[in-house]
Amino acid sequence: MIEQVLLADGEICRFCSSTAGRRIMIESEFGFAAWDLHPASVGHFLVIPHRHVSDYFKINDQERQELWRLVSEGKAMVDVKHNPDGYNIGINVGKWSGQSIPHLHIHVIPRYQGDVENPKGGVRGVIPQKKLYTIELD
Repeated sequence: MIEQVLLADGEICRFCSSTAGRRIMIESEFGFAAWDLHPASVGHFLVIPHRHVSDYFKINDQERQELWRLVSEGKAMVDVKHNPDGYNIGINVGKWSGQSIPHLHIHVIPRYQGDVENPKGGVRGVIPQKKLYTIELD
């Protein structure tokens, strides 16, 4: 039975509430991978620990190892099903990084040639004015 965690706003954590309705790809002792309900691209999935913990830096070594194994296994599934040209992998830690659900989750977002005009900078795009940069050599 999954423990239901009540959040500060009085809501139940959506990742702790139930496995019913989840679009689970794979599951393990410490977590699971599930298709994102609001995907940024075709094949976007999340890797989520079973234990309610909001901060990536507060998981233990067993959880960390298992979650990254789920990232790799999920990526292999997406490769077969959708054949993307690349991936962005990201974790939001804290309100000011954009974390809206206070339960750790790793985004694995497939990328496709032409999905944006200029992909340079990748994850740096979370701060738009820092996305494009030039390397200055002395």
